[in-house]
Amino acid sequence: MTAIQLPTMFLAVDWADEDPAPAASTAAEKARLAAMVAEHFELIWRSLARRSVPSAELADCVQQVFVVASRRLASITLGSERSFLLGTAIRVARDARRTLGRRREVPEEEAVEPLCLDPQPDELTEQERLRALLDGVLAAMPDELREVFVLFELEEMSTPEIATLLEIPTGTAASRLRRAREEFDRRVARLSAASSRGAKR
Repeated sequence: MTAIQLPTMFLAVDWADEDPAPAASTAAEKARLAAMVAEHFELIWRSLARRSVPSAELADCVQQVFVVASRRLASITLGSERSFLLGTAIRVARDARRTLGRRREVPEEEAVEPLCLDPQPDELTEQERLRALLDGVLAAMPDELREVFVLFELEEMSTPEIATLLEIPTGTAASRLRRAREEFDRRVARLSAASSRGAKR
């Protein structure tokens, strides 16, 4: 998977100016926040894109996730930064989808964020096609199933970690993951069958 480039000015943002609420202020806090952005920016970008945040909104939503982190920095336990950021990304994505639903003015294809790739043209086309198919399948899944599927299969979190993040029992997380895999396989099979029928025409 090709890396997404961190915008040059992203680390230069004065997070404290984003909101009057307390934010990272000491040199140590700013250094910790900068390290979080550098380490987890790509993960959060992809996480939001997988949750159908429109490409036009992605940069703002990513920044919103880290603004929240800057305000809550003191309460984020060392070593749990990734989990905190993913949980925040889930909530930010939900808010973005609600806003999109109210506006109803962004085409569905805008939900697919093109990758920063430098392969051959045919490779680029195929990767974009597969990415669009994946995003389409994920977008069509119920929210509660998509969340556990993305967290487990794409963001490589364990079932207990997912249960903690989503504040649900571990058994519920495992059940949703099983149902999510079945739902994903059904939708992929349906797409494959439709593709095969189209190829025979």
